[in-house]
Amino acid sequence: MSSIDLLISDCDGVIVDSEILSHRVLFEALSLHVPAERLHEALEGTFGLTVPSIIELIEKRFGLSLPDTFDSDLRRQSERVVAEQVQAIPGVREALMAIDLPLAVASNSRLHNVESSLRRAGLSERVAGRIFCAEMVASPKPAPDVYLLAAERMGVAPGRCLVVEDSPTGVLAARTAGMQVIGFTGASHIPAGHDQALRELGVTAVIERMQDLPELVNRLAGMAD
Repeated sequence: MSSIDLLISDCDGVIVDSEILSHRVLFEALSLHVPAERLHEALEGTFGLTVPSIIELIEKRFGLSLPDTFDSDLRRQSERVVAEQVQAIPGVREALMAIDLPLAVASNSRLHNVESSLRRAGLSERVAGRIFCAEMVASPKPAPDVYLLAAERMGVAPGRCLVVEDSPTGVLAARTAGMQVIGFTGASHIPAGHDQALRELGVTAVIERMQDLPELVNRLAGMAD
């Protein structure tokens, strides 16, 4: 008897290699207000933070007051670049199609952006509308809300859900929701040593290649209750 009834994947950095694009847009926008060399240093270690948190950090560090429209302008530009340029994580479609479990997506991105990314990855039919986003819940990741919503809507107990995540924020959300997590470190933006950071947050396993996902999921799902 399978111990897992539902696979839930993050989108950005797991299904599509979008974080590197979003970071580039953020860096270009902030570099209009902060010298590039100082900005590089300031942004080290911010992977996994929300954009508002990064903006707040930069404002405090450099004594800035960015324009009120900075966040909304940045979001529009980032969404445009991702929609036009994002590529699927190598092997992700084949991996997710090979796994014999229902698949949902839980993301901090907005619904229309996730839908666009899934189309780019060729996974719209595989997910079949089982998309859960921050706009649907009270609090985004690292709160567990979006993962708990996915489990509730799918009629699956959190303890029988398996999540694939790339960021500390997402891992914290899924672990707080009471779910097992596989850490993924194969996206372009992943820093050195990130696998250890994810292990310290309690992931069950870490993979760098999507080709390794089906076998790992099958093994974890086959564990006895």
